[in-house]
Amino acid sequence: MNNTMKIDSHRIWLPILFAIFLTACGGSHSEHTASHGGGHHDDGHHGDAHEAEPEKGPHRGRLLKDGDFTLELAIFETGVPPEFRAWATKGGKTLSPAEVNLNVKLTRFGGKVDDINFAPNGDALRGDMVIYEPHSFVVNVNAVHNGASYSWQFDSIEGRTKIETAVAEALEIGTSIAGAVVMQKTISVYGQIAANNERVRNITARFDGAIKSVNASQGEQVRKGQTLATVESNESLQLITITAPISGVISQRNANAGEQTDGRKLFTIIDTRTVWAELSVFPTDLKEVKIGAPVTITDTTSGETASGKVSRIDVIAQANQAVNVRVVLDNKQGQLRPGSHISANITVGEHAAALAVKRSGLQAFRDFTVVYAQIGEEYEVRMLDLGLQAGEWAEVLGGLEPGTRYVSENSYVIKADIEKSGAAHDH
Repeated sequence: MNNTMKIDSHRIWLPILFAIFLTACGGSHSEHTASHGGGHHDDGHHGDAHEAEPEKGPHRGRLLKDGDFTLELAIFETGVPPEFRAWATKGGKTLSPAEVNLNVKLTRFGGKVDDINFAPNGDALRGDMVIYEPHSFVVNVNAVHNGASYSWQFDSIEGRTKIETAVAEALEIGTSIAGAVVMQKTISVYGQIAANNERVRNITARFDGAIKSVNASQGEQVRKGQTLATVESNESLQLITITAPISGVISQRNANAGEQTDGRKLFTIIDTRTVWAELSVFPTDLKEVKIGAPVTITDTTSGETASGKVSRIDVIAQANQAVNVRVVLDNKQGQLRPGSHISANITVGEHAAALAVKRSGLQAFRDFTVVYAQIGEEYEVRMLDLGLQAGEWAEVLGGLEPGTRYVSENSYVIKADIEKSGAAHDH
């Protein structure tokens, strides 16, 4: 099987595999509450889609009950970063925050534990730690009142799913390790391929005479020294052979047998082994473009790509205020044709990012841009604070630990499975 057939096969089978995968992975992420730590909690992946929502209290927090003792636990984020607040009652009567000792432990994806202690704050108990995104963890709650201890455990899972390794491989889910990257800062511009005017030759006869034969046609590729035409001199009546001074393409032919040369241009030959990319750069970007800057161009019709360096920056602006920037491109294969429209990326600098991820892995989740961290066969959302985005990379300023393995290819599969499973954002 050749490479083309392999690519076509992937295009056919991947959507089918994806559809089968989504059909097989229905359901929603579930949450269970255990009193005194004696109950159970599931893995937080695919449970009963119709499971009842946890009971809520007057502050919209989760109610945790043990006999006549009730604790309401909520994530509070009005005017402050997300933090836990709690309110307690005994026998239906509100308890003073000073009467309750409270501790909450959050076990996150990968086993990291946030240990949160509480202190009185007005009519509530206030946690001493910001609850950073994602709000996805196993929650262990321990409260003490008048010497009596109460404990609960429940899952509060969001943006997480599990995919077997064999299925992930079949769906071509690729992963990378988040780390430091030197990013290329580029600007995007447009332009056209033009003939290299320094490699153009206009050919005339040295003496006036009658054209006896023509051996080359317009559009024909000729080699240096090849005969183009023969001319009989009007004075000496000798035959003069006109040959190609360079190898290239006949772009113009103004010679036919029986005509007089009359000192006119008979042929134009263009050496297309190099061409020019003529790019339009606007003044706001021009100050960053330097002679020698690397450039990658793409033919917008054929998709052919080529690389070169800025060789000239015009000093006079065009009518639309753009300035012409020229790049000399190798074209020995003839893939770039003068007149073709192109897009280009001009590298204008480098940026050392302490942490970056591939832009191919980025997805939208609620109001965040995210990637999906991977541990074994489990995947969980990571909300990112992004910096510079350039080329294939996005700088990460927060929300992801260096060294995290994340989904960099076909991350839409993870997103679709999480959305299908109804991952909640429950406080």
